[in-house]
Amino acid sequence: MCRLVKVYSAYAVAAWLLLEGFSTAGFTQESSIRVNFVGHWLINDDLSDDTDDQVEEAIEAAGGEGGRGFFNRQEDFYRGGPPEHELYDRLSYDDVLTIEYSDPEIRFTYEDNYLRVFHTDGRRRRSTANDFYEGGGTDWSEGSFEEDTLVVESRPRDGGYTIETYSLVEGGDRLRIEMIIQPLSFGEPIELVRYFDRTQ
Repeated sequence: MCRLVKVYSAYAVAAWLLLEGFSTAGFTQESSIRVNFVGHWLINDDLSDDTDDQVEEAIEAAGGEGGRGFFNRQEDFYRGGPPEHELYDRLSYDDVLTIEYSDPEIRFTYEDNYLRVFHTDGRRRRSTANDFYEGGGTDWSEGSFEEDTLVVESRPRDGGYTIETYSLVEGGDRLRIEMIIQPLSFGEPIELVRYFDRTQ
């Protein structure tokens, strides 16, 4: 009987250690994106999609015609437009990104010190009657950590949306951002993947 108890005890200890290992691994993985995505990042053009190509692909998928033409390879051709499209441009064209995190607040700083602040605690957007009738006066973003990724959903001022998925690759030295960008005026979304290398 004593030997049987010892055998069961050994199995129980082994099972507990196994579960503890899984739990610790999951916590470490989640902590990685929470801690290690903070810093200064610079675009890796070689690995990233060409934004103009992806914008043109979305235009053509909706039945339109791209405006560049075969021989026009002007850089950032589709950048610009009305002020309510600025967030789309920052996401898809800016080459530098600084990330700061103080739970639950995340701060993204793009080129020209363009600052984007959002939270991961599920707070609701505050809106007024004027926001409804005028299409909203500000861009809105919210984020959530899902396993080893940060998912950010945004509602820019034009009434469209973006979904951005941030993950770390290459041992945490490279940031991968997968984006679905849907301006209100586009019939099809822009699908874009950009890579940034850590600089600090």
